Amino acid sequence: MTLHPLAGVYAASITPINSNGDTLSLEFVPTYLDFLAERGCHGALLFGTTGEGPSFSSIERATLFEAAVAIRQKHPDFRLLAGTGTPSLQETINLNKAAFENGFEGVVVLPPFYFRNATDEGLFNWFDAVIRRSVPEGKYLLGYHIPRVSGVPLSHDLLARLKDSHPVKFAGIKDSSHDLSHAKALGDRFGNDLLVLNGTDSHLSQAMNFHAQGCITAPANLISPELRLLWDTLNAGQDGTLIQEKITVIREILEKYMPFPPILKALAARLHNFPDWPLRPPLLQTPSDLADAAVAELAPLLGQ
Repeated sequence: MTLHPLAGVYAASITPINSNGDTLSLEFVPTYLDFLAERGCHGALLFGTTGEGPSFSSIERATLFEAAVAIRQKHPDFRLLAGTGTPSLQETINLNKAAFENGFEGVVVLPPFYFRNATDEGLFNWFDAVIRRSVPEGKYLLGYHIPRVSGVPLSHDLLARLKDSHPVKFAGIKDSSHDLSHAKALGDRFGNDLLVLNGTDSHLSQAMNFHAQGCITAPANLISPELRLLWDTLNAGQDGTLIQEKITVIREILEKYMPFPPILKALAARLHNFPDWPLRPPLLQTPSDLADAAVAELAPLLGQ
């Protein structure tokens, strides 16, 4: 199988915030991306769900895009994806342009989530305009399928129509349905023609058997070495069962301490000596006793 240029393992990156909670900690952005690159990530998604994307203004996001490209000085092939979807067509277009002007390879775009009863025709018109007006040649857009959060699923017919209309620029989707039957249905319908990056670590092996070409996950902030090993193993045609079993156990432990942004920030501080970055409201920091309990459960599995 010929892999898509964006195939691989991506962390849905947490977002460094200064201790006052009001401003981005821009100096830590390339430092944190270097950490992810050194631990096997092909790239990172900035301002996805784990990165608290909707909690930040367009100006803040564009400013962080500028800071992020410093990672290329040490890791020139590290891929950058931007979470850019908003209910506003023009704001989404502007965010995409900001990402691409800073050299990002792709954007991961939520559907316009305010109008939850939008038809496929309306959603096609919205995505079609976004692609035509903001995605340059050689760059890619992925739809963000996370219906439990956005309330707006991306139907297979919609995906097929977008792929027919924009066969290169519309690369595919980040599938955060957490539903193996959906992963299988995507593979059955599209095969390798649609790039699917799965959002559930515990499903990676099976999703790749259904033609997914990698993942974008929150736990990759913590377990990217294991995910990269699994990705490499499966692409070499070898058995990744034991690696997947370990990943699944870790994912299931992490799910006890959700939501992901606060627990992953707490673990980055405790396990990897990053600052204990705050969160934007309405999210709250994980209580210390719960973070300590997570460390106690996870450290033996992570060799720490």
